[in-house]
Amino acid sequence: MKPMRPIQEKQRAYQEQLLTELREALESRAITAVSIVDASDRPGVDVTDSRFRPRRIYVHLAFLWFYWGDQPDERVSCLRIDHATDTIEKAARDGWHEGPQGELHVDLSKVLDAHRM
Repeated sequence: MKPMRPIQEKQRAYQEQLLTELREALESRAITAVSIVDASDRPGVDVTDSRFRPRRIYVHLAFLWFYWGDQPDERVSCLRIDHATDTIEKAARDGWHEGPQGELHVDLSKVLDAHRM
């Protein structure tokens, strides 16, 4: 793991705090959730659905989202943990989407370009 600058340390701590709150809330509802750090050194939570398939939930700090794929229904605001927990619990009980987990990529330069128009 390479050294982080102070702002990156604060962002990482905030991500971990949000993910810990989410994991604890999901566990309190009998949803299997495990804190992880992936191969890219990103913190996340592995959540198992009703068919025993895992999905990895991450935090997108720029938009303050929890996300577990690239589809619009695979993200939820992390500002209200109870609402986020409800949404993720329902998705896990219903079963994750078929196929591999998509990766959310948001090109902020396009957002800035759109704002300049």
